[in-house]
Amino acid sequence: MSEIADFDREQKLEQLVDRYQTPLLHMCYLYLCDKSLAEDALQEIFLKIYRNMDRFRGECSEKTWVMKITVNTCYSMNHSGWSRFFNRHVTPEMIPDEAVQTDEEDRQLVTAVAGLPLKLREVILLYYFQNLKVNEIADALGITQSSVSGRLKRGRDRLKMMLEGRELDE
Repeated sequence: MSEIADFDREQKLEQLVDRYQTPLLHMCYLYLCDKSLAEDALQEIFLKIYRNMDRFRGECSEKTWVMKITVNTCYSMNHSGWSRFFNRHVTPEMIPDEAVQTDEEDRQLVTAVAGLPLKLREVILLYYFQNLKVNEIADALGITQSSVSGRLKRGRDRLKMMLEGRELDE
């Protein structure tokens, strides 16, 4: 995209907010394990999208581009100096209703996903919760497709053990 008029940019941003606000909030919450951080991240993501709209060249899908911004923003927030003061242990009661349906089984699954190590959690979130393909996840995370496939397998294996109530060896 070349120069976009301010009106067009604002209109495009409104469309992106309508399309991605809810799934991105869920993604941010499950990535950051904190509701207020997720809400802050969402605002930051849409600011970055607005500022960088002219730089989107269509080399990947719009969704992949948005998810890359989301992952990078959450990563930065997760690794900021003050974030170490947050308790990141998630219990089912802590999960906001907006992040999951009220079904107890869904809540247990979301809690288990939130308990995964970050590298496994992010590929699980992108694949199952955001419906990205392996190649799109690889683009969004800047890793190889084989790394994505390996992390998906390890993530699934760990989730299965967690949901069956078995102890993890690691």
